Amino acid sequence: MDYKQNPDVLLETLNTDGALRGKGVLDVGCGTGHLSRLMAEHGARVIGIECNRTQLDKARAADPVADETFVEGIAEEMPAADASIDIVVFANSLHHVPIGGQAKALQETARVLRPGGLVYVSEPLAEGTFFTLMRPVHDETRVRAHAYQAIQGAGAFGLSQVDERVHCHTVRQADYESFRARITTINPDTEAGFDAHDADLRVAFRRLGRPDGADTLFEQPTRINLLKKG
Repeated sequence: MDYKQNPDVLLETLNTDGALRGKGVLDVGCGTGHLSRLMAEHGARVIGIECNRTQLDKARAADPVADETFVEGIAEEMPAADASIDIVVFANSLHHVPIGGQAKALQETARVLRPGGLVYVSEPLAEGTFFTLMRPVHDETRVRAHAYQAIQGAGAFGLSQVDERVHCHTVRQADYESFRARITTINPDTEAGFDAHDADLRVAFRRLGRPDGADTLFEQPTRINLLKKG
């Protein structure tokens, strides 16, 4: 398995020969907006959609780099007109859509895409040291599997698969507290689990992690699915 960072894989896939320049991109579940800003740096007109207000506030507070904006919204009701978007990106976000809404999110994707538009879906697999570390407080096995099922059923909405591949993304954490903050910011309901399993999680952090200078590294195998409308 190739070791590559998720932002690099996104650019390798979507920005060949500067292909992002001038494209209208919807970054669904954009979080703090780091990938939205990356794509904007390469010439895309990016709208980042986020439903978590804490994450959205951070995205909006960051200095703009180019043509990126951030709006509150959900994948099941995308704030975009029919056939108005060139690329829709789900970067580690489709499995965060409620299971009952994942197919609807892909139906909405097909609605907002122009004919020939692309869908880039990056999803973490339910394996690797980072997943193992997180699992006691936030086991995403079921939602990640269901997200993949939704991708496989996207043909019902006129989205056909162009490519599928897997790489290993390396997650870098400064310390255990940084890991906890990362998970609880995205999923606030995990706070109680962290409190209940604190000692065991600290041991697992040291056991599963690989020291790299002052940081600790974890492996997260990740699958990329590239789909096309029409």
